[in-house]
Amino acid sequence: MKICTVGLGYIGLPTAAMLASRGHEVVGLDVNESVVDAVNAGQAHFQEPDLQMLLSASVETGRLRATTNAESAEFFLIAVPTPLVEGNGPDMSFVEAAARTIAPVLEKGNVVILESTSPVGSTERLADIFAEERPDLVFPRYRDEDRDADVALCHCPERILPGQMLRELVSNDRIIGGLTTACANKAARLYQSFVMGTCYVTDSRVAELCKLSENAYRDVNIAFANELSVICDTLGTDIWQVRELANQHPRVNILMPGAGVGGHCIAVDPWFIVSSAPDEARLIRTAREVNDDKPRRVVQSIAALADRFKSPTIACYGITYKPDVDDVRESPALEIVEAVAELDGAQVLVVEPNLDALPASLAGRENVRHATSDEAREAADIVTFLVGHRQFKRLEADSYLSKAVVDTTGMFSTRKAKAVERD
Repeated sequence: MKICTVGLGYIGLPTAAMLASRGHEVVGLDVNESVVDAVNAGQAHFQEPDLQMLLSASVETGRLRATTNAESAEFFLIAVPTPLVEGNGPDMSFVEAAARTIAPVLEKGNVVILESTSPVGSTERLADIFAEERPDLVFPRYRDEDRDADVALCHCPERILPGQMLRELVSNDRIIGGLTTACANKAARLYQSFVMGTCYVTDSRVAELCKLSENAYRDVNIAFANELSVICDTLGTDIWQVRELANQHPRVNILMPGAGVGGHCIAVDPWFIVSSAPDEARLIRTAREVNDDKPRRVVQSIAALADRFKSPTIACYGITYKPDVDDVRESPALEIVEAVAELDGAQVLVVEPNLDALPASLAGRENVRHATSDEAREAADIVTFLVGHRQFKRLEADSYLSKAVVDTTGMFSTRKAKAVERD
């Protein structure tokens, strides 16, 4: 099959490489010429285990190439960003632009699949755009099974985890939501060519809300853990011991608290539900507010320690949005370090093994520099652990005993509850 992946970012590029490895002819479409040039040279523009190897092989065999110009294909997979606008509403401009870009090359029998995480009703909006752009073709309407459409339209949300993308592309179950059942069945043919998990067929609105619900569920549970950590700080109680003991209950599983919630999924997608049903999504909204407020709480703790020093040197371990990735999108750790750099007299050492250079928001500051773990430990008055990278887990906790420490990861928690031994 010939497939066009629209967008060669964190989702589109691994998907394109995986499809090419399964023998399909894949054309990657992207507006960024530097990304297109990199892909055509067989170079991944972000880190992901095994992606470079798979991409190089796909390009060398001629099964994957990239372009800035739309061309005909049998399947079109739209995987472009859906960020937030001011006020936490969804920005669908990238999806709509992608639809208008491929509209001129659509042909009878094509299948268009929206993989971008989107508000409920987005797949129907695509049908409206295509109908405006191509009045010569018939497009499906939501659950109108009697309409004989020329082009099938579906939503199949991505479900892959950075750091495990290629494995999860194959192993995870997929939800294929068509505007009609016929649409979903046509899209299923593509996913069954590379997905080993189960493919579930449903309608587009269910698929759209399902992905949003998955991330909102995680967000709500993380918010509970983060709020509990703030309560523990207020009451002078150790959050890690509270969590450890509470989780001994057979029906309790409190998640790990942290510096906040980042990335382009959990930190963003719940707002799509809130924007669609603002009066009903009360718990989901509150969870977002709790998690968005956590970085401010962490900065307060660091600032309180910094007041003890005339010119504190503060080591910040980790600035990516989660452990063991190079992605800083919506990173609460980065937000914290940016705020810490504004503290009076502060010198900031950033330890981030997954980045070769600091992001632009930090790189231009005279009081901030990239440092190794050893350099930071030796020079710091205050040490903050913000991301639980595997490299940090190998550090010796005893070597930080002379430092003032703020640990949002629990890696250096030494207070463990002791079980009573039986006679």
